[in-house]
Amino acid sequence: MGKVIQFFKDSYGELKKVVWPSRENVLASTKVVIVSTLIVAVFLGLVDFLLVRGIDLFF
Repeated sequence: MGKVIQFFKDSYGELKKVVWPSRENVLASTKVVIVSTLIVAVFLGLVDFLLVRGIDLFF
């Protein structure tokens, strides 16, 4: 039981050392992820559409 308590004490101590990002940094990163995801989704959708059209031409 002592090791479990020590683990939580050490974990708490490590969390105090963490430099948490600011709200602005989190929002900026979130925007980048959302825009990147949308760009990749549109690209893959276009590739899928073109491949299906290409296959339909041959068969």
